[in-house]
Amino acid sequence: MLFGQSRQIRLRYADVVFFHPSVYRLISRRRWLWVLVLTILLHVLLIDWCNRRFGASSLANRPDQVMLADLLPLPPVERPVMLPQTANLKRKISHSARRKPTAAPPPASVEKMPDTPTWETVTPIIDDDAMAAALALAGATPAAETISPAIEPTVAAVETKPEAVKQYHTNPPPSAELRYEVEALNKGQNYHGSGKIIWQTDSGSYSMNLEVGVLFFTVLDIKSEGEINGLGIAPVTFIQKRFRKQPTITTFHRELNQIVFSDSSNNYPRSDGEQDRSSVVWQLASIGRGGSSQFAPGTVIDMFVAGPRDAEIWRMQVVGEEQINVNGSNTDVWHVTRIPQAGPHEQRLDIWMAPQQEWYPVKLRFTETDGDYIDMSLSKLKRLDTIPAN
Repeated sequence: MLFGQSRQIRLRYADVVFFHPSVYRLISRRRWLWVLVLTILLHVLLIDWCNRRFGASSLANRPDQVMLADLLPLPPVERPVMLPQTANLKRKISHSARRKPTAAPPPASVEKMPDTPTWETVTPIIDDDAMAAALALAGATPAAETISPAIEPTVAAVETKPEAVKQYHTNPPPSAELRYEVEALNKGQNYHGSGKIIWQTDSGSYSMNLEVGVLFFTVLDIKSEGEINGLGIAPVTFIQKRFRKQPTITTFHRELNQIVFSDSSNNYPRSDGEQDRSSVVWQLASIGRGGSSQFAPGTVIDMFVAGPRDAEIWRMQVVGEEQINVNGSNTDVWHVTRIPQAGPHEQRLDIWMAPQQEWYPVKLRFTETDGDYIDMSLSKLKRLDTIPAN
């Protein structure tokens, strides 16, 4: 009797566990959950296989893949001198007046104190009257006298001025149109596009226009115009336009002996030999054409380079002669690199120039500190007639 009751209880328990509708629904949900997990896993495995099959392996087997050299660290460069800014001086004067009213200079002397020209007072295009007034303002009082003795000079104003630029024999390349295949890595995603450089020069001036496009968009548009003198390339204006951003203008004022920026209030004294971030490449090519003996493995060429917002000394180091694949043919090139000082936003630049092709840059690579890069490889070269630059 007891045995029969126990068996009946077990059967009822089995009915509840295996035949109850809620249990069936739970089992059915788990089954679909496992099917979903397996489907996602199969997709992940398929994508990973495709990347290894068609992505990384193809890049690794490309004949023009270049290994970047690891160079020994160079001595740090000197920080460039920056002219005192008008806005900073006015803030210091007002702060000093509030803190020490008895020691503050009289208002009349403050109103008569000349301001250092900044972008707000100096624009790329100035008429004769405005230029004369700006020149008179800049030369009315020496820079050291524009700062009151009671005001501490800014740190940038007392920094050591960089050494004089070394003079090289230069010979700019002839006018040409260069087209590039562009490959970029941005946040783990690869992109492919095209680039074009139009370089035009005569005996006394030059113009350079660089465009980089991805899909149907121009992501970078750079223009550099200027003169050619005894030191080589001498920029006058540098305009940079990035995708969905306003253009920035950097102006090298010969009359005011200053470098000013439309996107910042920084300004630097101008002497000779300054470059912008695009003319650097053509100045190096001009040095190579001026005499191959000026290039030797380990040679260091320092340049004062202005960008969209500020300027700094770029230390370019000659890595040496190499042979790379350019548009399907092995080409002898000189490899020059810029290894920047430590910083979160500093960019490395590698340039490969071909002496047998007028020292044109046949390959360019811009590498960010996080590993993202833009790689430009020459695909077509067209020589142009000598056209005077505007």
